[in-house]
Amino acid sequence: MTETKFAEVDHWIARHLLPADPQLEAVLKANQVAGLPAIDVSPLLGSFLALMCRLVHARHVLEVGTLGGYSAIQMARALADGGRLVTLEADPRHAEVARANFARADVTKRVDLRVGKALDLLPGLVDEGHAFDLAFIDADKENNAAYADWAATLVRPGGLVIVDNVVREGRILDEEDQSPQLVGTRSLYAAMRMDRRFEPTVLQTVGVKGWDGIMIARRI
Repeated sequence: MTETKFAEVDHWIARHLLPADPQLEAVLKANQVAGLPAIDVSPLLGSFLALMCRLVHARHVLEVGTLGGYSAIQMARALADGGRLVTLEADPRHAEVARANFARADVTKRVDLRVGKALDLLPGLVDEGHAFDLAFIDADKENNAAYADWAATLVRPGGLVIVDNVVREGRILDEEDQSPQLVGTRSLYAAMRMDRRFEPTVLQTVGVKGWDGIMIARRI
């Protein structure tokens, strides 16, 4: 089966399962017009993130890697009453586009967008006493293990940590590939296997984003 077929099936499922959402479609269009890389989560993964937020009755969510705000909007909409999502973005241009998208989707009051390198911003969240119900990590893969370690501190017991892009078209198998993204992804697996604060698993995914996967870990 080809990637073209994976994408066609993904589109079919989304078309037959998800309600039409002009606001989210406008967000993706705005991201494209602004020249942002087309690496937003797929509509089905976005709906999955929203469902996970609802399943844990999330009031406080952390996102590492905002891009244009597509996934943040889906999760912000799913927050329990009075909830708030903190999202961290290193690129000021991406953050500017995301702010406009949050306004477009009417979730500005639910989102706290912070600009800067995540490893510089995460200690401040600890100092502020945050306890998150769910963390979604979708940023530079080189630092995934470090982000997961911070998530273990910031996410409450029973909460979830979800990490995107952990299969990378199967290239995690190629030990000769020492590119920073692959090394960072393998480091995440090694860290999670040894970290007794987490109960992790991985689901491989295929669809409009090709062959990849997500790691889902319960904070013990």
